[in-house]
Amino acid sequence: MENIDKKIKRVLKGEVVSLAMKNTAVVRVDKVKAHPRYKKRYTVSKKYACDTKGFGQISIGDKVAIEESRPISKTKHWRIAGKI
Repeated sequence: MENIDKKIKRVLKGEVVSLAMKNTAVVRVDKVKAHPRYKKRYTVSKKYACDTKGFGQISIGDKVAIEESRPISKTKHWRIAGKI
């Protein structure tokens, strides 16, 4: 029996903020963190360039799930998995 190692893909949820490029969407992912000393919660945002090939119509403001993939270009390492 062969030992097949499948890499577990990370899945994040975010909002589409830009569709200016062909086959690419920019998705903003928000994460809530707590300050280590004062325990105040604050939001940290990060934008990911995601591939949209093979996916249906999306528009700005849509909530989507993105999954990690192989490097597609210099900045694209994520692919849109579906709408939420």
